Amino acid sequence: MKQPDEQDRVLVSPRHLAGRGDRLSDVLGPLIHLFEWKHNHRPASGRVTVESPDGSTFVDFTPSGFDEPWWTIRHHEPYWKITAGRQTPLEALAAVTQALPQLLSDACHREQIPLASRSVTEIASVNSWTTEGTSITSADGHCTLHHRPDTEQPWLVESSVYDGFDTHWFASFEGDVPDALVRQFLAHLASTEPVERTLADVPYLSRYSARITPMHGSALGPHIVHALAALPSQPNPQRSR
Repeated sequence: MKQPDEQDRVLVSPRHLAGRGDRLSDVLGPLIHLFEWKHNHRPASGRVTVESPDGSTFVDFTPSGFDEPWWTIRHHEPYWKITAGRQTPLEALAAVTQALPQLLSDACHREQIPLASRSVTEIASVNSWTTEGTSITSADGHCTLHHRPDTEQPWLVESSVYDGFDTHWFASFEGDVPDALVRQFLAHLASTEPVERTLADVPYLSRYSARITPMHGSALGPHIVHALAALPSQPNPQRSR
């Protein structure tokens, strides 16, 4: 199979190694177009802000430095805030923002936007993440969800590939953040289903640890090839004789 070029579409797993992706519309679009939240776009800076109809909840996307928050989701009363860094996978963030209207008692489109029903530990277990004490870690050890109850920051997600350049990202959950949003985030982060990216979107150092399959070039289809690549290799019976 031909090796993909930088602009080729690929499937990537695990998701925490895939980089942020390019589906910004999945994070903000439903709030604006389906739920009619007010929004403001500043083309010069790329900043986009979205506000709930009742003025209680805000989503702020501000492209900035590598180590600074790019995303802020906050609620006034009770106070809580979620911040996330540049390479945070957009699938996990979209799962959070799309759930916001339901938490504000807007039941429209709830059938199209299901909420995660399992607990955090159950989500981790079914996706082969391991729990040790108050931390939950991905199977490859590169991503960890820290739970620190009774603190101002009860949940923190950190991910990096040996602290390599442009592989580090974080998501911080502060104040009285609803557990439903933590479950949404983890369910769409820890999922074993691959996500689609251009190869250029995948941080360079992450490519050595991630499983990457070209979207084109195989008669079996990319999802089948990607799934087969996860299977353990079998010994050659001819060589075992």
